[in-house]
Amino acid sequence: MNRRVDPTLVILVSLVVLAALLGFVKDSTLPFRGLMASVKLARGVGVELLLGFVLAGLLEVLLPQPVLSRWLGAERLGQGIVVGWAAGLVIPGGPYLFFPVAANLFRSGAAPGPLIALLTAKTLVSPIRMLTYEAPLLGWPLTLARFIPGVLLPPVMGVLGQWLFTVLKGR
Repeated sequence: MNRRVDPTLVILVSLVVLAALLGFVKDSTLPFRGLMASVKLARGVGVELLLGFVLAGLLEVLLPQPVLSRWLGAERLGQGIVVGWAAGLVIPGGPYLFFPVAANLFRSGAAPGPLIALLTAKTLVSPIRMLTYEAPLLGWPLTLARFIPGVLLPPVMGVLGQWLFTVLKGR
């Protein structure tokens, strides 16, 4: 078996081991309490995370490669960035849903620029968050002062991100 070690996994395992050791040094019950907090968190988001992975898998088999390339591929980068931007503004759900979907789209051939536009739009602009939390708590002037640049930034991030990805990949 000749598998390449994923550096992200190595970093994550190292951080978990380091945090557990620091917790144990501080108080021998802290690692166990941390594990219990992790189980509680997993119970709270497990269903959403599972559904996000199921949706990502379904999209993989439902979206033929030519359609994906036409809408989000590098051949029509401008169109792909606009489509990613629009999708990011309207896609429902939290990170448990859209990160597995974005990862699957990337693996299936979507260009980085459209995905960066999608992720930026999704994380910066949320109509539900804006109407239920921001405007009532912060007022409309501050909400709109954040919303307007937030809704205009994703295409810029898509273009810059596509360029940066190309530069970093060429290293």
